Amino acid sequence: MSDLRLQFTTPVPAGPAQAHMLLGRLLVNKGLIDQADLVRALEDQHAMDVPLGDILVAKGLVSSAQVCVALAAQHRMQLVDLAADPPKSGMAKYINALDCLRYGIVPWRTLGDTVLVATSRPDLFDQIPPTIAPNGISLLPVIAEAKHISLNITALYGAELAQRAATRVPPIESCRTWRVETNSRRAWAFAILGLIAALLLTAPAWTFTAIILWALCTSVLTICLRTAAFIARIFWCNSPPALPPDHQNTHWPLPRVSVLVPLLREKEIATALIARLGKLSYPKALLQIVLVLEEGDDMTAETIARTTLPAWMDVVEVPQANRLRTKPRALNYALDFCRGSIIGVWDAEDAPEADQIDRVVSHFAQAPENVACIQGVLDYYNAPTNWISRCFTIEYASWWRVILPGIARLGLIIPLGGTTLFFRRDILEELRGWDAHNVTEDADLGVRLARHGYKTDLLPTVTYEEANFRAWPWVKQRSRWLKGFLITWCVHMRHPIKLMKEVGFLRFMGIQTLFLATFNQFICAPLLWTLCLTLFGVTHPIEVTLGTDMLTGLFCFFIFAEILNISIALKAVSGKEHRHLMPWTISLPFYFILGTFAAYKALYEFVFSPFYWDKTEHGIAAQKNQRSATTETLRTS
Repeated sequence: MSDLRLQFTTPVPAGPAQAHMLLGRLLVNKGLIDQADLVRALEDQHAMDVPLGDILVAKGLVSSAQVCVALAAQHRMQLVDLAADPPKSGMAKYINALDCLRYGIVPWRTLGDTVLVATSRPDLFDQIPPTIAPNGISLLPVIAEAKHISLNITALYGAELAQRAATRVPPIESCRTWRVETNSRRAWAFAILGLIAALLLTAPAWTFTAIILWALCTSVLTICLRTAAFIARIFWCNSPPALPPDHQNTHWPLPRVSVLVPLLREKEIATALIARLGKLSYPKALLQIVLVLEEGDDMTAETIARTTLPAWMDVVEVPQANRLRTKPRALNYALDFCRGSIIGVWDAEDAPEADQIDRVVSHFAQAPENVACIQGVLDYYNAPTNWISRCFTIEYASWWRVILPGIARLGLIIPLGGTTLFFRRDILEELRGWDAHNVTEDADLGVRLARHGYKTDLLPTVTYEEANFRAWPWVKQRSRWLKGFLITWCVHMRHPIKLMKEVGFLRFMGIQTLFLATFNQFICAPLLWTLCLTLFGVTHPIEVTLGTDMLTGLFCFFIFAEILNISIALKAVSGKEHRHLMPWTISLPFYFILGTFAAYKALYEFVFSPFYWDKTEHGIAAQKNQRSATTETLRTS
């Protein structure tokens, strides 16, 4: 490497204040910022434990490349351009991938027994233990942009990190031990179907009755839970929402927050996403939005390439190391590239309230240490699109505004949603992140948090997203959720006694209700619909086996169940924002018929393709509105 012509000098030790002032003075002397900009940035730094350069970049006053030039001059170190001159593939042997991620470095070149290591934080380089390098190898820093360091970590270690992302969760807590190619699950499925068919042929009335009674048992569990949650929500869940912190009067350092936004085959979402997230009020110097792309997803990559990203947004591309391509795998991979102590998750079409992160930070600051997760509220901005979107909005309002707060008040396990989640990073890493093979990784993580002794709090901050308003995409999305519920139930019921000891009897029964009973309700729904045949004078098998009184009791019970569901829906949409949906609540029984189709699709995939991720397409409502607006413009012109 004698042709590199590098000149290095040892950095001059300096305290943080002296180094920051020197960096600021260098930028002022170069005419990149003025004295007033520097003073305001230094004032902001009192509330934020971040480098001065990050604050100036987040404000858009300088670029990260300009800060690197100043850092190189300040610390008298070599500046390298990793985009034009990346590390060679053999450099990976000098430093472990996890050490590169932990310290934000990447090995660049060798110079005899010295490895030149690219860093964007020369002030912290002395804190890196020399033992991360092989014996006899010393480390010498060079300056490079942080985003280029991340890209080259992926280039050097991508396959290794992708494999780690797919297997982070211990096997005992994961469904990845299931073999997709094996015939055992299919054999069991056909055996059960054959048994049911044989029983229907030999004793049709009693077989039908047994299935109805099984459906009744799970319905009783569901109705008891919903009733208890409804009562708890009405009488015990009226605490006022937490106020966001005042950044100017905060006496504790604000934490850095990283939010993961997984993207896949997104064509129209990028510009709108940036506009929505740009409204966030949390200091941008402490905010890192990580757009997570899959390798080979040219559509999304081209969309991002055409878009000018703000400095507080990063892009992480997940290598395609195997056939697995799921959201939790992408989240696991991108987690290692996050810089925040709080990790959040949003979906591509999400529009969070402007002060959402402020509220999350404030809540974590006041919450006990065992509160590992904060779940926000989901709502939909396209409810008026059609009947399905209206019912979808009503259903989610019932869940997020009535049932889930009631469940939390009862002390039961909260099955997490897939977005508007925020975690303490140390606890999330302790639990090894998400199960990369589970298609409802969020609900599974909620159970794992509870099993490890951690709590999830609900926060009344709303994220708006797009309701699925087309029948077949709705069925596909719901089938993934139901399949994931069944998978999650199977994983955690491997050792039911151990599960009960870890979470307690009531929470154990809550798991049976939320996961198994929910799935069973949709599977058995067609049999329950047969009760309506008695209204037309048709004799039901229940009358033959258990008598007319039992049939009447069943019929009354299921009528009560529908009245309860509609009552919960009316309570959920009684507020000013959703009041226009109240007349549509009576149509919910017809809306949930779609769920039966989703359940049978989920059951089929559970047997034949448990890890298949049926992706929901985003931005359809926005595209539809845009086309309508264009058509109207052309018509009027």
